[in-house]
Amino acid sequence: MNAADAVAEALPDRSVRRVDPVQRGNHKRTYLVTLDDGEVVVQLSTRPAAFRTELALARAVRERTSVPTPAILAEESYEGGRYAVVERASGDDLHERFAGLPLPIRETVARSFGRWLAACHEAFRFDGYGDVRLTDGELRATDADWRAWFGEHLDAGLAALPPSLSDLREPVETALADADLPERPPARLYPWDFRPGNAVYDDDHGVTAVLDWGEPLAADPALSVAKADHLICAWYGDAEPLRAAFRDGYAAERPLPSVPRIYRLAAVVRSAVDSNGEVTRPGYPERTGSAAVDFHRDRLAALLAGAADGF
Repeated sequence: MNAADAVAEALPDRSVRRVDPVQRGNHKRTYLVTLDDGEVVVQLSTRPAAFRTELALARAVRERTSVPTPAILAEESYEGGRYAVVERASGDDLHERFAGLPLPIRETVARSFGRWLAACHEAFRFDGYGDVRLTDGELRATDADWRAWFGEHLDAGLAALPPSLSDLREPVETALADADLPERPPARLYPWDFRPGNAVYDDDHGVTAVLDWGEPLAADPALSVAKADHLICAWYGDAEPLRAAFRDGYAAERPLPSVPRIYRLAAVVRSAVDSNGEVTRPGYPERTGSAAVDFHRDRLAALLAGAADGF
């Protein structure tokens, strides 16, 4: 199956003029397909069960919240995988645009992300924690022990840290041992990659789409607040005004949860290494090499030293 075949099968009355690969994500092949009368995005996945969950969540977010989410025009299985044809949102990759926008516009974007995350927390409630899966037509999470799940979640991130950051594992483990974790906090949607790098921005309309709802989790809402704050605010600079805007946006929809330091540490640890085991590249232009390592180290060191970050 290729992108042109997917469009021909899903939209037989449309003609394909051009297919361009898009560098997005690690588990799907994504293409921008130009038709006679517009453009669509085609995604091909060889992990059909996970992709069905992602698409079901994307549809539900579009239906239940104000988060701008592209319509899924078609989805179907093929031998060895599943494809989706999705509407094309107008605009550019926000990751490449965000740092260059005037601060008041970045604050508006951060405020919107806060509002949208709060909307997701209101719209999606679960009986358990951990991986969210589409089961019998319902999005469900079934891990019953929050403290055990969170400890495993943080431990997995610590195990993935490269040698250049490995000296920070022990102090973070000590912080976890000393943390007073809630026994059974509310379980809300934890969109794993909720950040400007998965959004599309148009100068006339602002953020036109939030993309990539893959690998969703259910967690204490304060944990996803911590990670979104890190990826939206600290990641690109001007953290304090962006953080204030993000918090204001969230609080406009629902009360802002108290975020313990161990959740902020987990957010940094789980953002420091990608699914391929590579150190992530903060900001834009992206930091690489030692500059990227220094960003993650400085952030963890500040939190270990007791930085409050406004929460």
